[in-house]
Amino acid sequence: MATKLGLVGLPNAGKSTLFNALTTGHAAVAPYPFTTTDRNVGVAVVEDPRLSSLAEFLKPQRIIPTSIEFVDIAGLVKGAHQGEGLGNQFLSHVFGVDALLHVVRCFEDANVAHPMGEVDPRRDIEIINTELMLKDLEVLSRRREREQKLAKGGDKAAIKLMECLESWEAALSAGQPIRGLRLAPEAQPKAFGIDLLTAKPVLYAANVGEGDLTKEPVAVSSLNTLVQAEGAQLVVFCAKLEAELAELDAADRAEMMRELGVAESALPQVIRRGYTLLGLVTFFTTASNILQAWTVRDGTKAPQAAGTIHTDFEQKFIRAEVIQAEALLRCGSEAQARTQGLLRVEGKEYVVRDGDVIHFRVGQ
Repeated sequence: MATKLGLVGLPNAGKSTLFNALTTGHAAVAPYPFTTTDRNVGVAVVEDPRLSSLAEFLKPQRIIPTSIEFVDIAGLVKGAHQGEGLGNQFLSHVFGVDALLHVVRCFEDANVAHPMGEVDPRRDIEIINTELMLKDLEVLSRRREREQKLAKGGDKAAIKLMECLESWEAALSAGQPIRGLRLAPEAQPKAFGIDLLTAKPVLYAANVGEGDLTKEPVAVSSLNTLVQAEGAQLVVFCAKLEAELAELDAADRAEMMRELGVAESALPQVIRRGYTLLGLVTFFTTASNILQAWTVRDGTKAPQAAGTIHTDFEQKFIRAEVIQAEALLRCGSEAQARTQGLLRVEGKEYVVRDGDVIHFRVGQ
């Protein structure tokens, strides 16, 4: 399944413009609040030069890159969890995503209204975080009602979960997002089947004016401090420029970026930072003359990686024949790679590495 990022932010922060640039989608964009009245979902291909090089080398009949899915919802305002603005009906759409892409307005433009009257990135982030925490408290309150009955009956799992619920609720009530608790994997809400918005990692996207792309304005500098303190990631982009670039072909796009001194557009930045944030790696398979890229979490073992291709493969896994893409390209053939000892046979404990080309051997 594709990695999913959910876009959040105040109205007129540039969410839908960024969404369109990332996915070449057609979300409505206008200089007034609540232009987006339903969620928008789009998918972007993850460009990987290793996939292109392997394709030239292996000459497969079909090439399938990995992808990333983006979910764009209506802008949130103060009181959204209680129904202000378009309400929290849209917050439910970002439950289930892997991370939040929090778009923060860092540009001044008298023609684009700011719902709070003036640009203040830290205040805007605080508003969104508060709404997400209040939504999480609602989720936990409903779950607590269910678990209390079981806990009173002596259910050990419910008693343990009740302790966690109290801890999480205390943190949220004190203004602390769950991700800030630095919980071990087994202590995360997700381990108990609870999906909380503030438990998700955050990739901040600072939307700046075109003239600020080649320098660091005060607003972005302030954001950087916050991002580093949170252990999050930051992308700096200009939504207005991204919208213009999306209308151009590859050659004209490259020329325009060169003239403006912009090294990279938003999509590759978001993908790279998103992969770092989530700890993702890419491996490749070449079965049935199809070259395909797959994304898994760093630390995934071979049987589980095989399971991303087909659920049966995890159970029927026997072994994996592995070589790094760069080594395969350097050798010139799999036969030569075997001769040089670069094509290895790995078992169930092998941890998949970024850039692995893998042949999975599975039983019947």
